[in-house]
Amino acid sequence: MAEATRPLGPVDQQALDESVTFTSELIRIDTTNRGDGGCRERPAAEYVAERLAAAGLEPALLERTPGRTNVVARIEGTDPSADALLVHGHLDVVPAESADWSVHPFSGEVRDGVVWGRGAVDMKNMDAMVLSVVRAWARAGVRPRRDIVIAYTADEEASADDGSGFLVDRHPGLFDGCTEGISESGAFTFHAGHGLSLYPIAAGERGTGWLKLTAEGKAGHGSKVNRANAVTTLAAAVARIGSHPWPVRLTPTVRAALTEIAALHGIPVDTEAPGFDVDELLGKLGPAAALVEPTVRNSSNPTMLDAGYKVNVIPGRATAFIDGRMLPGGEDEFQETLDRLTGPGVSWEFHHREIPLQAPVDSPTYAKLRAAVERFDPDGHVVPYCMSGGTDAKQFSRLGITGYGFSPLKLPVGFDYQAMFHGVDERVPVDALHFGVRVLDHYLRTA
Repeated sequence: MAEATRPLGPVDQQALDESVTFTSELIRIDTTNRGDGGCRERPAAEYVAERLAAAGLEPALLERTPGRTNVVARIEGTDPSADALLVHGHLDVVPAESADWSVHPFSGEVRDGVVWGRGAVDMKNMDAMVLSVVRAWARAGVRPRRDIVIAYTADEEASADDGSGFLVDRHPGLFDGCTEGISESGAFTFHAGHGLSLYPIAAGERGTGWLKLTAEGKAGHGSKVNRANAVTTLAAAVARIGSHPWPVRLTPTVRAALTEIAALHGIPVDTEAPGFDVDELLGKLGPAAALVEPTVRNSSNPTMLDAGYKVNVIPGRATAFIDGRMLPGGEDEFQETLDRLTGPGVSWEFHHREIPLQAPVDSPTYAKLRAAVERFDPDGHVVPYCMSGGTDAKQFSRLGITGYGFSPLKLPVGFDYQAMFHGVDERVPVDALHFGVRVLDHYLRTA
């Protein structure tokens, strides 16, 4: 039997089966977070807490707001001198319109070896895999080398104020000793063409800069000349921001990603060389360019507009929202550029802001993450990358915890993992969950 498929450690058939069952059942618990405070993660939190307790742990259920529940539990390791490791996943999901889906998004249907539903990838699959590993350890009497703190959080899909932000601010002691953490959006199969399978592990995140723009003008009749039209002023600013060509800014994580991915394509590069053209290189990397392209620059995408209440009334105020993202080291440039692009008559403020992150790719932790994936897929190639978006790792970084994106899944050719995030017909193959359980078990026991 091949090493990649041989059962190793305490993972048994029950653990594999539970990873599928838990994913499906968590999906059926509708934890839609629309950002309006109406989400209630408590039923999902109670679900995972009950199963952690059955594995001999003592999970704490913690809330800032009634119904917005987080779960934290600690597994004691065998080496009391070792730093602790945080494993975190969020319980909330983004909205889904059932009319757009092939199956009901909260059915958790398992069909033809695939689990369907909102959260199948983002990220109730990871929640379920961790739960199944912990229960397998309990059955086999296994303990990890270092303490492992497991956190299931609320509110990640909005501000995190009721989730990781609350935990970090009000319950930091639960994470004592944690120096690194793992969570979503990494170690998934990315098919780069010509039989090349990549496993990108996230070692960085762009910062979040959600902006509110406000234009003040002169209200009046829609038939009259109005040279202080707030809508016109705002629209011009939004157009400038949306079309702005942000300059290239390569962080160490992105440089490492470019270098390693290019080498796998047989392209030697020196990202420090004078005249290095990142766009030219990306044009040579085929599908793999999608892993890096969103993170070589800051970005600013207009997403919402609000003005007026009647077609023949010029409003005195107009507002817009921009989804801005900032690279590590790019925050000052971002703010200075927005000051210039908004122009006179338009003010802006951060509607929500979180810092960018960067984690070392030459660390012992990254090496162990790489080794765990390659143990179970020797033909795969682990590469670093920076997430274009963000996770709860931003909040946990305030406790000195270095975060990596590591939710391992072995995916078939043609499965567009990244399109599943917040997309229609979100789903995950059963075999991918089984692979993830084996990889997580191995890494978490030996980390």
